[in-house]
Amino acid sequence: MKKIFSDIMQFRGNHYDFGYKQGMELKDSLTIKNRKKQWKTRKARFVINEASVREALSPYAPAIWDELVGLRDALEWPIDDVLKEFGGYRLEYGRSGCSIFTGTDYMIRNYDYHPRTYEGRYMIYQPTDGGYAVIGPSQRITGRMDGMNEKGLVMGYNFMHRKKPGDGFICNMIGRIILERCANVNEAVSMLKNIPHRHSFSYVLLDENGDTFVVEATPRGVDVRQSNVCTNHFEVLKHENRYHLDDSYKRMNAINAHKDQVSNGYQAFRMMNDLHKGVFSNDYRNWSGTIHTSGYFPKERKAWFALGGNREPVVFDFNKWLKGEKISTTRILGEVDTDLPFAHMD
Repeated sequence: MKKIFSDIMQFRGNHYDFGYKQGMELKDSLTIKNRKKQWKTRKARFVINEASVREALSPYAPAIWDELVGLRDALEWPIDDVLKEFGGYRLEYGRSGCSIFTGTDYMIRNYDYHPRTYEGRYMIYQPTDGGYAVIGPSQRITGRMDGMNEKGLVMGYNFMHRKKPGDGFICNMIGRIILERCANVNEAVSMLKNIPHRHSFSYVLLDENGDTFVVEATPRGVDVRQSNVCTNHFEVLKHENRYHLDDSYKRMNAINAHKDQVSNGYQAFRMMNDLHKGVFSNDYRNWSGTIHTSGYFPKERKAWFALGGNREPVVFDFNKWLKGEKISTTRILGEVDTDLPFAHMD
């Protein structure tokens, strides 16, 4: 078993200052050093253009550009390097797992991916220059892999495939934009229908009204359905599915087998996080091991988080934080059954 951690970062202020603070903290970090190593062994399959990235962000989340500039100034990098790492536009991704289950007042999400991509950063940010406050783990520094905003909108996404990519935003930047700019499920669905998608993902949305929508999104089209279970295959855009879906259906069947015994958020969390329930995965070498389990409760504005399996969640009262109360916890600890290196630790 490998002991792992996520650091908790809290910030209130404008996007430039937020970017600058992150850049100063990242400047000599293992995360940055490991990202540079990875670029030495892989070829970028995308084009970076400063004007096109800024133009793409402008209609959806213009303040995020200021965050990127803050990162540039703190890291003392050329802007092209910042955009390659953190810009969230036109970037190529590997495959991953992930499973999501919702009730009328909660979303529980397993994030399954390769350890070497994991940053170990749990972010709580309240912007003062536009946009909603958001709580949730980061991906690619500026992106969010799942989270909840101050209005009670909850989002998580699941990978489908990266065939035939288009010019557009990658999943984690889309997640960040949704949470920072949309107040409810209807606004998020509208955003996902209009924003350009680089790859094919399902975005699961829940707000305090209790309805869950799964938005199946590709560079070629977007469709919407209602469901409380989502893994790694499309149900509507079936022609877009990968050929090998056994693991996705296995996790979906495991959720469906247990969900009738689930009557509250804690039982749902146990279904997703317990090692013997069939949803949590230890398949880290194949990019689909469960690293964290997140829980979001939009009516209560509470967030749960656990690293590894068979864990009790750390509970965050987002409402109290929004009213000015600082969270005293600085690091979340956990264990996973792998010896693979993590980007922020090894």
